[in-house]
Amino acid sequence: MTDFSQPSFSRRAVLQTAAVGAIGISPALRSVVYAAGSDAPEKTEVKIGFIPLTDCASVVMASVLGIDKKYGVKIVPSKESSWAGVRDKLVNGELDFAHVLYGLVYGVHLGVGGAKKDMAVLMNLNHNGQAITLSKKLADKGAVDGAGLAKLMTTEKRDYTFAQTFPTGTHAMWLYYWLAANGINPMTGAKVITVPPPQMVANMRVGNMDGFCVGEPWNHRAIIDGIGVTAATTQEVWRDHPEKVLGTTADFVKKYPNTARAVTAAILEAGKWIDAGLQNKNKMAETIAAKSYVNTSVDAINQRILGRYQNGMGKTWDDPNYMKFFNDGAVNFPYLSDGMWFLTQHKRWGLLKQHPDYLAVAKQINQIDLYKQAATASKTPIPKDVMRTSKLIDGVVWDGKDPKKYADSFKVKA
Repeated sequence: MTDFSQPSFSRRAVLQTAAVGAIGISPALRSVVYAAGSDAPEKTEVKIGFIPLTDCASVVMASVLGIDKKYGVKIVPSKESSWAGVRDKLVNGELDFAHVLYGLVYGVHLGVGGAKKDMAVLMNLNHNGQAITLSKKLADKGAVDGAGLAKLMTTEKRDYTFAQTFPTGTHAMWLYYWLAANGINPMTGAKVITVPPPQMVANMRVGNMDGFCVGEPWNHRAIIDGIGVTAATTQEVWRDHPEKVLGTTADFVKKYPNTARAVTAAILEAGKWIDAGLQNKNKMAETIAAKSYVNTSVDAINQRILGRYQNGMGKTWDDPNYMKFFNDGAVNFPYLSDGMWFLTQHKRWGLLKQHPDYLAVAKQINQIDLYKQAATASKTPIPKDVMRTSKLIDGVVWDGKDPKKYADSFKVKA
C-alpha cells in the first residue's frame, strides 16, 4: 500500500509543477500530485446527487463555499426524489457521484434487488444523526420506546406498519436491528414499507405508518408538527455508526481517478468546516434549509446538529453523539469493517441468500488508497487500521474478524 504521508519529489513531479500550478489547484492537493506523480482532475465539473436530508450538508457546502474550486473541480449538487432514483442515475451515468446510503452501494455491487454494477465508496460523509419515530397515536398508548412498542404490539394485536427509505439501506438496517433488539421480528411481526425521506412526515400524518426510520430533519419535523415522537436515535443503536457515503461507480474511479480524489478532498474539507464550530453549523443549517436543498424550516435542522434533542413528550437532552461530518477525521475513513457489517445484515434478513466473501467485497468497493491521498490533500488524519470495533445496542460486538459467524449468530432473523 502506497504511503502518501510523506511527499516524494520525483523528477517527473518537479517537471509537472508549472502545469499544475497554472490550473489553480490548491497547495494541499499539489503535494499529493507531486507525491503520486499524477495529473489534474480529468473531469472538472461533476454532478453529485443528494436526497433532502441534513447529512447532504458537506456535499452542498463544498459547492456553496467554493471549496471545490481549490481542488480544481466544480461540484453541481443535484436534488433527487428517492434513493431508487439515485441508484438508477448512478448506474446509468446521469450522476457522477452521490450522497448515498452505505448499504445501497453494497447492494448494487452484489445485484441485490435488481440493478447490478461494480461500485465504489470514496468516504463516509457522516456518523450518527438518524432516528426512529413512532406515531403520536402509539405514544399515547405507551409506545414511547422499544420496550413500550413491543408491549403494545403484544397486547393490542393488529398489523403494524413501519417505513424505511430503501431495502438495503442504512435506515432499513437500523430499524430492523432496533426492532429485533426489542424482540420484534421485522420480517414476520410487522409490515415494512419503503418511503422516500421527504415523504415520511406526510405519510405518518395521514396514518399510513406506525413508525419510521429516517435521517434528520424529518424526525424532528414530525415532533414540530405534533404527529410523532422520537423513540430512539440511531446512535443508541450503534454509537458513531457509518451513515451516508460519497458513492460512485468503479468505472468512474477507473476513468477519472484524479477527479474522484479531488472531489473527496473538497468534501472532506467541507465536513471539517461544518464541524469547526457553532457559527459554521448555523450557517450550514440556514443554507441547506433552502427550497433548493432540504426545503424545511431552519429550526427543524439547527437543534439536532448541535446535539440538542427532544423526544416530543417533554423530555430534552444533550447528546454528545450527534451528527458529525468530520470529528478530526474519525468520521470519514471508509473502514472495511463498516461495509462488511451491512453485508452481514443483508444476509441476516434474507436479502443475500448465501454468504459473500465479506472482506473481498469490502476491498473491492471501499477505495482506501484513494481516500488516503485525498486525506493527505485536505490534511485529514488517517487511522492506522482499516477495521474498527463497535458494540451495538444488544451488547453484541462487531469487529469484522468473523463476519460469517456474526451474521449467523442472531436469534431474530429472516
